[in-house]
Parts: sequence; structure tokens; C-alpha cells
Amino acid sequence: MKPLLLCTDLDRTLIPNGAQPESPQAREYFKRLAQQKEVTLVYVSGRNRALIEQAIADYDLPQPDFAIADVGSTIYRLDSSGWRQWEEWDTLIAPDWQALAHDNLSRLLGAFPALQLQEREKQNPHKLSFYVPLATDVPKLLGSIAAQLKFVGIKANLIWSIDEVAHIGLLDVLPASANKLHAIRFLMRQNGFDIDSTVFAGDSGNDLDVLLSEIPSVLVANADAGVRESARLANKNALYIAQGNYLGMNGNYAAGILEGVAHYRPGVDTCLTQQN
Repeated sequence: MKPLLLCTDLDRTLIPNGAQPESPQAREYFKRLAQQKEVTLVYVSGRNRALIEQAIADYDLPQPDFAIADVGSTIYRLDSSGWRQWEEWDTLIAPDWQALAHDNLSRLLGAFPALQLQEREKQNPHKLSFYVPLATDVPKLLGSIAAQLKFVGIKANLIWSIDEVAHIGLLDVLPASANKLHAIRFLMRQNGFDIDSTVFAGDSGNDLDVLLSEIPSVLVANADAGVRESARLANKNALYIAQGNYLGMNGNYAAGILEGVAHYRPGVDTCLTQQN
């Protein structure tokens, strides 16, 4: 098996916490793939470190080699000494906010009544996160926020997604250089992976930058309907949409990730189905 940088979102991609059912064997097969010495596993999530660790414990997930957390605003390396935040990434993205502190930026955006600041533990120095009612005119709101930030010289990346379980909109304001796509590209450069040795899997709006990029990607079968439509309209060659029936599984969550990896890496079935 050739080296593989396997990058996957967590919630409703690897983690089966959506409305659709999970195939019983899917996570066990995923573990087998992650255990292959040629595989470098990266969790790419909107969760912070504590919530990623909680997910690993709650869902019995394999330990990753790297974690891109907080929607791309932090990167961790994991080894025998534990979790280490990648300071070079922090230095790279910091200038976009013109040294403006998180709390000052929050006060600046306080002029928009639709924005409700998320809990303190969901914030970090390079991530400002809000809840937004779904009834909000989102395109108008995002346009107004972008104009305000540009006016004061802030280069920002606005990432919109929906928490379907809580029925609430989520808006993350990051430095322009900080998102899942840029973070994955950073890891690729730092570790010598090219396009042909990288696969990403996702399901929702904050995965679109990667799903629609040049990086070979997988959209799991349980993906958000709006994201599926965006993927269809983009007609990207390097995007596989899981359909189900791979190894008798339904294509949701981990089953969809595996189906997509098998699409890009025919023959991966061997390491998945072999008995220990």
C-alpha cells in the first residue's frame, strides 16, 4: 500500500451522530485502515482539542497522528509525548487579524444583533464563533460582516454551517489563512504528501473548501443536502460521493469514508477484510 494522508471530518462524517443509521462494521473497518503503517491519520474538525479527545473516547476512535482543530485555526501533532500545538501554524495565520485580540474583534461584531457568542470553551485566539438563528438572511449577514471587517483592515475567513441536531446556524470567524483547506495543505507541505497521496472526507458546509478543491475528496452518503447540491453543481472530478453497497455497508459515516478511499485506492479491501 502506498503512503496515504487520510484527513477526515469528525461529526456526522466519522462520528455517527446524525439521523441516518451507521453500518455496524464500519468503524472497525476504519480502525483497520488507520492501523496500516502507510496511513497518516488526521482529524479535521470544528471541535476544540478537549472535544476531539472526548469524541475519541466516546466513539472508540483510533488515535490520529495530527488533529486540525477549531475549523482549521489550530493544528496539533500527536506522539508518545502527547498533544503538541504546532506553533509555526499559529505564527503563519496571526497577521490576518492585524494583532487585534479575540475580545476586541468580538466587540466589533457586536453591532450585528443576529450573532450570539458561543461558549468560551468554543473560542480560541484565532477563532471567534457565534450562533445564528436559521431564520436569518445569511447571505446578507455574511456580506455585511465581510464589509465591516474589510473596512477595519481585518482579513477574515467566514465559515457558515448548520447544527442540524440543535437546529441552529454556526458562524466561525477565522484569520483568512486559517481554514481546513489551508491547514491540510500546510500538513501536506510539512510532511511531503502530494495530491495523489492525500484523501479528505467530509459532510457539511465547513468542509466545502476542501471538498471543492484539488484534493481528492469523499462526500459521505449522509451528507447535508445543500452540500450535496453544491458538489453536484461544482462537478469536480476529484470528488467521490458515497452511494453505499461497498463491503455491504450503507455509505454513511465511516462506511462512506472507506468507500471513497477504495475509489481512490482500489485494492484497499485487502487490509480491511483480512482477519487479525
